[in-house]
Amino acid sequence: MRILITNDDGINAPGLAVLEAIAAEVAGPTGEVWVVAPAFEQSGVGHMISYTRPMMIAELGPRRFAAEGSPADCVLAGLYDVMTEARPDLVLSGVNRGNNAAENVLYSGTIGGAMEAALQGLPAIALSQYLGPLNYDEDLQFAAAAAHGAATVNALLDRGSWDGADYRLFYNVNFPPVPADQVKGLRVGPQGYRRDASFGVEPHLSPSGRRFLWIRGGAQNLPTAPGSDAALNLDGYIAVTPLRADLTAHDCIADVKARLE
Repeated sequence: MRILITNDDGINAPGLAVLEAIAAEVAGPTGEVWVVAPAFEQSGVGHMISYTRPMMIAELGPRRFAAEGSPADCVLAGLYDVMTEARPDLVLSGVNRGNNAAENVLYSGTIGGAMEAALQGLPAIALSQYLGPLNYDEDLQFAAAAAHGAATVNALLDRGSWDGADYRLFYNVNFPPVPADQVKGLRVGPQGYRRDASFGVEPHLSPSGRRFLWIRGGAQNLPTAPGSDAALNLDGYIAVTPLRADLTAHDCIADVKARLE
């Protein structure tokens, strides 16, 4: 199996090293793992592509490249510049430091990388590690993902639903904020919503007196609706959510047609 991996935390992020180990186990001894990751952190860029500017790409080692672009850019670079002899069989994005559950899905560059792979017709999985009081210590942060990542990916490959739809199905996986031996199992649930946890801004003055705004996130320890992604994570489960890039509110089509046509 040929696997392409990327992330949004950057080529030197510890979560990428965890994903390399996961991908190597999934690919097997005769497989290949290719890395095309952002040269610098790209958290929060979503599905952005660098449509109006070129990006430099550098080979750092065998099958290892850094690109000055977003995770979606890196997937495009991997498919159309780096792996031109044969497309990958699977694209993995992550492991993100911090959860990409609930509303974070809409902002996440980790999700953006997997989404671009799906739009390119490839199986894709985004992986993120929820952080909390039980695993915030540096030595424990990625322990759950490292211990359960390969089994989760293999379970999706073996028993997950995969299709060839125009907006192809891809998966969002979030590992719970607990040590590896406290993970209760795997559950499938929808994207949730954290009430009263939206992004905002915080103004600061620079030493020169200029006014700047920092984007500030909301509380991440708020549970979502029972059975949805963040709630499952906070209860100790690996949360798996099937996603599509299609943003149509299909449940409203008939009603809006009746009102407007």
